[in-house]
Amino acid sequence: MVRENTLLNYTTYLHQDSKVWVTFVHGAGGSSSIWHKQVREFRKHFNVLLLDLRGHGNSEPALKDALKKRYTFDTITNDIVEVIDHLKIKKSHFVGISLGTILIRNLAEKHPEKVESLVMGGAIMKLNFRSQVLMGVGNIFKSVVPYLWLYRFFAFIIMPHSNHRESRLLFVREAKKLCQKEFLRWFKLASDINPLLRLFRSKDIKIPTLFVMGGEDYLFLPSVRKVVQKHENSSLLLIEHCGHVVNIEQPEIFNRLVVNFVSDISWESMLVQKAIKEDKGTLSSV
Repeated sequence: MVRENTLLNYTTYLHQDSKVWVTFVHGAGGSSSIWHKQVREFRKHFNVLLLDLRGHGNSEPALKDALKKRYTFDTITNDIVEVIDHLKIKKSHFVGISLGTILIRNLAEKHPEKVESLVMGGAIMKLNFRSQVLMGVGNIFKSVVPYLWLYRFFAFIIMPHSNHRESRLLFVREAKKLCQKEFLRWFKLASDINPLLRLFRSKDIKIPTLFVMGGEDYLFLPSVRKVVQKHENSSLLLIEHCGHVVNIEQPEIFNRLVVNFVSDISWESMLVQKAIKEDKGTLSSV
């Protein structure tokens, strides 16, 4: 089923029996199409929600933002919440990739009651020196160089190996749907990322969180390792011979790991809810 919200375009796949929802959030420059290797498997087990972030895929920028030069993480996060509320989804598991992991982590910070678990694929938890140099280069040339040149450059730096080629080509193809103004808004958003990432690294939310990282994700893997060591509710699954976009490069492994994780969390949640109901029933009969 496909519908269009006033702000975000989204697609749902409803399961005949399951009440469990899994919401997929792509990264900057992508669209919901990057999850094409996940949909068939996940819809066998759960209700699935895919959405296009503002200015991406089939989501047009809101008219109220036409004159704005920058977005904030809170406004982008609220776009996702609007769709969740519109669909009357009380709680969902959230799967993000790259910058999408920042959005779902921010959603968990602002609306923990809506989050069953987080799956952070190719997670960004800190910009290391190389990442900051990359952002600096982009900041210098963003207004004078066509954005697709910059995007191809970023994609090659983040995903340099030959086995990353499919991911690079997919993201560049999706980025072509952005206009220069929209690219600049998202680039400025990413340039304001450090204070939010410091908060995420310092605070362990009480929500089960699974990091799925590629062994070749050299820009972002080291910081994720440190976060997992400090946060008791977090765990890390590493996919060897894989780069940043784990769901594209190793879809079968990614799907198996995440489906098992979501199923286990959902089963535990169901048992807890059942126990609570039984306790209430016992108390009521006393």
